[in-house]
Amino acid sequence: MNLNDWFDSALTYGQYAEGMTVNKEEMEAIFNEFSLDEEKVEFVKGRQLRVIVLTEDWCGDALLNNPILMKIADAALMDVRFILRDQNLELMDQYLTNGTARSIPIFIFINQEGEEVAVWGPRAAELQKMVNQVKATLPPADAPDFKEKQSAAFKQLKESYVSNPSLWNIVSESILGKLRERV
Repeated sequence: MNLNDWFDSALTYGQYAEGMTVNKEEMEAIFNEFSLDEEKVEFVKGRQLRVIVLTEDWCGDALLNNPILMKIADAALMDVRFILRDQNLELMDQYLTNGTARSIPIFIFINQEGEEVAVWGPRAAELQKMVNQVKATLPPADAPDFKEKQSAAFKQLKESYVSNPSLWNIVSESILGKLRERV
């Protein structure tokens, strides 16, 4: 399948949100609370870009990044469609992080002909540094308390994703920066 076919077969935001069983409330809270300076997206308006989002509702990065993308897309008049990673590995495996990881979300920006214009994800570079710092504090994976500490660390990250508007701005600037490079 080409990217237009993937786009055409994907879920709308409403369909994706309706099917969510995890992180829906948090994602909607970010969407409702984040305000985007619409002047920042003027450069992309009129380019008729569309976005394919590889995602899953259980993903903490998706609960942060997807609503930010939706605000950008609304302001820039971009149509966005959602594809569940775990049911669509054929597409996911074309967008592996570092060539090995099925990290999500991945945003694939395409033109009307279905040509890839830009790819962003799974997280902003500044947030990657933050996640790396948190992971560096964890005990070795074979330590008896690893899972407990990892769970606590991920819970803390998720809470900061939901409650820290400066992180929302970092994500927004990262996505817009990628588009500025490519369009």
